[in-house]
Amino acid sequence: MSEIVFQGASNLALDAKGRLGVPARHREVLQALCQGRLTITKHPDGCLMLFPRPTWETFRDKVAGLPMSAAGWKRVFLGNAMDVEIDSAARVLISPELRESAGLDKDVVLLGMGSHFEIWDKKAHVAQEAEVLAGPMPDALKDFSF
Repeated sequence: MSEIVFQGASNLALDAKGRLGVPARHREVLQALCQGRLTITKHPDGCLMLFPRPTWETFRDKVAGLPMSAAGWKRVFLGNAMDVEIDSAARVLISPELRESAGLDKDVVLLGMGSHFEIWDKKAHVAQEAEVLAGPMPDALKDFSF
């Protein structure tokens, strides 16, 4: 299952309890990959990261192995991590603390980022993407063929 790549954007809405519906195109893969067991944590850019549990465990182990000089980042990633499961209605509950940290209210964007997902407040995602597109192309992409 290591060849699975999550990609694409889904505009979604959180319900009143902070639950996020998992898009149908990802449900079957997430059930097969991790039995619907996921982990959500903070991202340095102000969104959240949503990992299938096996992918999270690899990421968690890398973060845990960082030196003491990165203790603050260990706290950000590991100290805020919450294990969740896809419920019978294909939703995951995002804790109030994580929703607040990412400014999630109702309208969100779920972005497939390869091995995991990002969850963005819709307005913040639009602003972040506009900022990236308005800026210079990074050196790593200047010779990239589109």
